[in-house]
Formats: sequence, C-alpha cells, structure tokens
Amino acid sequence: MTLPAAETNHQRDVHPNQQQATTLRKMNKKLNKLAVYLILILFSLAFIVPFVWLISGSLKSSTELFADPPIWIPEVLNWSNYTEAFTAFPFFLYLKNTLIIVFFTCIGAVLSNSLIAYGFSRIDWKYRDGIFIVVLATLMLPFQVIMIPLFLLFKEIGWIGTYYPLIVPHFFGNAFFIFLLRQFFKGIPKELSEAAKMDGANEFIVFWKVILPLSKPILATVIIFQFIEAWRDFLGPLIFLSDNSHYTLSLGVQQIMSQNDPRWGLLMAIGVAMTLPIIIIFFFLQRYFIEGITFTGSKG
Repeated sequence: MTLPAAETNHQRDVHPNQQQATTLRKMNKKLNKLAVYLILILFSLAFIVPFVWLISGSLKSSTELFADPPIWIPEVLNWSNYTEAFTAFPFFLYLKNTLIIVFFTCIGAVLSNSLIAYGFSRIDWKYRDGIFIVVLATLMLPFQVIMIPLFLLFKEIGWIGTYYPLIVPHFFGNAFFIFLLRQFFKGIPKELSEAAKMDGANEFIVFWKVILPLSKPILATVIIFQFIEAWRDFLGPLIFLSDNSHYTLSLGVQQIMSQNDPRWGLLMAIGVAMTLPIIIIFFFLQRYFIEGITFTGSKG
C-alpha cells in the first residue's frame, strides 16, 4: 500500500526538523555543562592560586619572595627552606604530639557522636526532639565563650599542661557531628534494625553490627572534619599546654613567627609540610566524604 504524495512530503519535512531539534538539545546540554565547568574552574582558582603561591614561595630566596612584580617560578629552587624547616624547631617532636592529639580526638569523635546520634535517630524516647534542639543550640556558642570556664575546670582537676583538655571533651559529643550522623542514620531503613532485633540483637548490637558498617561514608566525613580541626588547632594548645615538650606544630610555627626577623620562606615551607597531610587524607577518603555529605543532605 503506497502513501499519498502529500503525506510522504509531510514526513520528509518533519524528519529533518526532529533531527535539528535533537541536535540543538544536545548542543544546549553540552554548552550548559561547559558553562558549569568554567564556573567551577573559576571558583577553584580562588583556592588553588594561594596554595600554588605557597609552594612557590617555599622554594624562593628572600629577595625573590618580595620581588616586585611577583615572581611565580624561582630561577633557582631553594630546597634549603625545607631542610631548615625540620631543624628550626623540634619539628618531629611537635609532629608526634600533634598526631597523638589528632588520633585520640578522631576516635572520640567517631565513638561518642555516632552513639549519641543513634539515640537521637533510631530510638524513640520522651523529649527526644526537644533535647536534640537544645544540643543544636550549642552550635551558637563559640569556643571563646567557654574557654575560661573550661580552663578553670581543668585547672581544678589538675589537667593543665597535659593532653587531657584537648582530648577528653571529644569523647562527650559535638553538636555538628551529631547532626550529620543523625541525618545519615535516619536514611537507613528501619527494617534492617527490626530484622536484627527479631534475631535477638539488642540496641547496642544493632548499632555496632548493623548501623556502623553501613555508615562508612559519614564516619569518614567526621574523621576528615575532626582531623582538620585538631591538626590546625592553635588556641586550645596555647591555653592548655604549658610544657614546651608537649607543644604542637601550630605552636611551633607561632614561635618562629614571633621572632624579630621571621624567615618567610621557611614559614612557607612549614606551611606546605602542614598542608600536605590534610590533602592526603582527603584524597584517600574523598569518595566517602562526598557520599556522606550527599546522603546527609537528602534526609530531613
């Protein structure tokens, strides 16, 4: 059966129009993606350029560092800044002290906050939501407000000059981490908990054997945040540590900066050395970090 001539001509006219519309949609999609990438690249430059300048400055002499116009690539790489960075102050002693604090605060942050968040998200009890609001309200209290009462408290119990004031509070919860973990736990189906309870598991077994293994992304997020906070903390060690042998890297850098003639190339080399661990830990945990933030934001 042959189609009428008018209908055949109509199909010939429509088919190219459909192809053209499809082509235009694909081009628009590519242009939109290109625009998004360009915007992201421009915003990323605000973070990349300072770090590149830090690396460049760590390899310069003092003359090149303060040259006008600025010199981005030094003529001779001054690696002596890195050599002296490890000898200008007890770098490895302060590194060990910093890692001790970081390690135990990360353990405290994961254990305490996950357990508290489980109680706020998976167990029904009276006044639960009201108390959770009170916990969130503590986010409005900056450390500067409570540091004097904390100092007096720790002084009374004889903890000043030890690591305890910097470690022990992290075993009692953090409002921000509790919020992140609670939001993630609420996204885990309750049927999993109910099935475990039917097999005889109590709440702690459900928490330890069911919830935590499914929460690796958000736990990695908490570890990254806590690592950064403890690694770069300056005010806490400054207040609570009195013995030079207990100082952290941030206090060691402050000692060099307080000199009459600080060596800025040396300081930049130390800055690179202190930034690299944060980049490395984020590089290895970035997949979990992105998943944790994404799933946390998907639940109300």
